[in-house]
Amino acid sequence: MRLSSSFSGALRTFAYFMASGTQDTLSGIDYLSLYGEEPSAIEMVFAIYANVIELDEAGTVLNAKYAEKRATDYLRSYCDPTFVVDPPYEDWETTLHSPPPLRDATPRG
Repeated sequence: MRLSSSFSGALRTFAYFMASGTQDTLSGIDYLSLYGEEPSAIEMVFAIYANVIELDEAGTVLNAKYAEKRATDYLRSYCDPTFVVDPPYEDWETTLHSPPPLRDATPRG
C-alpha cells in the first residue's frame, strides 16, 4: 500500500514551507537555524504533523491546515517561551514512533 497522492501533496507542501522559512503559521519566528542546530525540534514538528493529520477512506486529507497549526504551534512555543499551545498537546500527538529498519524488507533496484 502506498500513501495517497492527497497525503503526499500535503506533506510535500508542508515540508516546502517549513524548509523555505515561509510557513505562514510561523510568521515572525526565526526557526530556520534550528535545522542545523536543534534537529530534535524539527523532528517533533513532523511527528506532530504525521500524528495529527487525518485521511478519509479514499486517502484524501481532511485536516491539513489543522495538522500544520498543531505542528507549528510546537515550534512557536519552542522558540517563544511566552507562547502557550492551546489546547495543550495530548500524549498521542507528540509520540515519536519507532523508526523503520536500517534495511528495506524488499530492496528495489
